[in-house]
Amino acid sequence: MKKIFFLSAFLYMLGGCNKDLSHLNIDQKNPSEVPSYTLFSNAQKNFANILADANPNDNIFRLLVQQWTQTTYTDESNYDLNTRGVPDQFWGIVYRDCLRDFEEAKNLIPTDVTDAAVQKNQLAIVDINQVYAFSILVNTFGDIPYSQALKPEILFPKYDDAKTIYDDLLSRLDADISALDESAGSFAGGADLLYGGDVVKWKKFANSLKLVMGMILADSDPAKAKSVVESAAAGAFDSNDDNAVFNFLSSPPNTNPVWVNLVQGGRNDYVPANTIINALKALNDPRLEIFFTLDANGDYSGGVPGDGNTFSIFSHVSPSQTAADAPFVLLDYAQVEFTLAEAVERGMSVSGTSEQHYNNAVTASIEAWGGSSAQAATYLGQADVKYSTAPGNFKQKIAMQEYLALYNRGIDAWTLVRRLDYPDLATPTNALSEFPARFTYPILEQNINTSNYTSASNAIGGDAVTTKLFWDKN
Repeated sequence: MKKIFFLSAFLYMLGGCNKDLSHLNIDQKNPSEVPSYTLFSNAQKNFANILADANPNDNIFRLLVQQWTQTTYTDESNYDLNTRGVPDQFWGIVYRDCLRDFEEAKNLIPTDVTDAAVQKNQLAIVDINQVYAFSILVNTFGDIPYSQALKPEILFPKYDDAKTIYDDLLSRLDADISALDESAGSFAGGADLLYGGDVVKWKKFANSLKLVMGMILADSDPAKAKSVVESAAAGAFDSNDDNAVFNFLSSPPNTNPVWVNLVQGGRNDYVPANTIINALKALNDPRLEIFFTLDANGDYSGGVPGDGNTFSIFSHVSPSQTAADAPFVLLDYAQVEFTLAEAVERGMSVSGTSEQHYNNAVTASIEAWGGSSAQAATYLGQADVKYSTAPGNFKQKIAMQEYLALYNRGIDAWTLVRRLDYPDLATPTNALSEFPARFTYPILEQNINTSNYTSASNAIGGDAVTTKLFWDKN
């Protein structure tokens, strides 16, 4: 009987060997082929995630502009970029998780989408997103890999001149704006996580991005800035309804990164900086109670930038930012209006007065944060806020209010401060350098892409945090 059993088992095993088991080699959780729209959605989510992030390994911009400061670990508040390798992380995430997925989406759309008009709109929308991501990298590092960056066959891409990249990005935006057909569809369903495939909104977004990018050139290339701003102004955002808002979800893994780091992580690493708290208090700003909680004494107070601040003493970040599903703003109407106010002051041909645009911007910010039009009117009536009587020149007036309006958007506030050199930020307690004008290049680039890194470093005048970008002329 034993012999019969073993023979039967052996024959069964032989029969089993004839079955096709190749399906077991397929990773069901990581498909090798995906529709183009999934790559687009993933890149959008990753891009919003890195801009909204509060992890000190990835995003320290709120600390650099003293919206927040640290408690126990104070390195990043003191301009230490390298202990945690922040430039490496930020660079890697934007290139790998955002730009590459946008590029792959563009490669797949022509075969995925048969309707020519829809295909054209999708390609333009993806490219607008890619332009935005590249502009962030240029404004962070300067010269970067661009023309060869997303070519998989090139392992060691060259670095392109930052101004040349910027001009090309603006040309791409022009082409994308022209390509968008408002009578045709684009992304269906929930694939577009910002505007749900609304082509009209994307055209406004592209013009608004172009407007803001154009103004960044105002001190380095005034003629170019004037041309770009004037051509974009009429098509830009005209209300808060146009704001580019990424809506995170209440359940992981698609939650607000601030919630992930401060609430889910159970960390008490950050308090508001006294820089922004004191500015809001001095101006009786109605956004103060929206941005922050009361401190232990029933008042509003912030920590000293760079100090080892005690978490329990100071105000904290408001639940409006720490909720799991708290949204994140990428670009908004308030920023557009501040840019137009500056455009008028610089002699650019846009409609309206600088005061009108300034008032629109301040009102839009207060209302977008949940304040009322009455609060905005009262605020704008104060001598220190009213455009005609607020202290300083036009750059200082606009920069002060735009800085406040850009709360929680650290990277945009950093660009503002570098560009207009205002508001004046306190020197952190143990600052390792002067105020960072850029991020240094990643260590990995220095070690792996050495020749191209060296050429880029020499071209910009040295790979230091104090090396100013091409547009930073003040």
